[in-house]
Amino acid sequence: MLDISVLILTYNEEIHIERCINNAKKFASHIYLIDSFSHDKTVDIAKNMGAMVYQNKWENNHARQFNWGIENLPIKTKWVFRLDADEYLTDELIEELKKQLPNISDNISGFIFPLNRYFLNTLIKRGIGKMNLLRLFRYGKGKCEERWMDEHIQLSEGKSILINKAFCDHNLNNISWWTAKHNNYSIREAIDLLDIEFNLINKSKTTNDLSKYAADKRNKKIKYSKLPLFWRSFYYFIYRYFLKLGFTEGKEAFLWHFLQGWWYRNLVDAKIYEIKKHCGNDTLKIKKYVKENYNIEL
Repeated sequence: MLDISVLILTYNEEIHIERCINNAKKFASHIYLIDSFSHDKTVDIAKNMGAMVYQNKWENNHARQFNWGIENLPIKTKWVFRLDADEYLTDELIEELKKQLPNISDNISGFIFPLNRYFLNTLIKRGIGKMNLLRLFRYGKGKCEERWMDEHIQLSEGKSILINKAFCDHNLNNISWWTAKHNNYSIREAIDLLDIEFNLINKSKTTNDLSKYAADKRNKKIKYSKLPLFWRSFYYFIYRYFLKLGFTEGKEAFLWHFLQGWWYRNLVDAKIYEIKKHCGNDTLKIKKYVKENYNIEL
């Protein structure tokens, strides 16, 4: 096994956790769950499989919860891998890590991997572009930037390199679960876009210490935030589904691009519109409205 600790954030992930832990066992010496007091069988399954389970009250967003783990878990390995419960590494990526990691130079502190995204058990190849994410980093030299959405790992020192072998995001839940999850995400995404516009939490435009891929994605999001409400989500769907040939991949791809590329982003814009209708451009009123209506402290 490699000198890697895998950190997995969980809340009611019994549908995924066995697959995730079995995958992590193929390459990692230590597996930690940071569980937000699941009420299904997630914790029992993980403990029975030998994972070390720590529970912590949800820290408002994924970044805070992950950083709590970095700061509080008894991590002894040189490397840390952030892995979501519905994700896993391909065998090709695992073999590549086994080749490269033992001999990597000291100035390399992070590894970036392409993400393969599945929807309704179908790999979505076209329309969304290649997403490269930094997920493996030297312990003590990386943490998750604190954002409500679209958070990335930041390195405090050293360089990152890209490995062209993929890991996979493959959620097994049904569409009802997916839409409920994205309804919850939509207010977080709305806050993120409002933060870009009004600098609500003084972190929105920071790209320092991000990989070039994460910084490029962030800059695209900043440009997106400047486009008109509702029109931008429509354009984004047209761009993905037609211009980037998403329509060539069947019904699953249509549902993915429609739901994630248009419906979800329309919902985000609807919540931004609602907030601005009540608060205008007054940042204090916006923070108060978000607290009173969504129980989110900015």
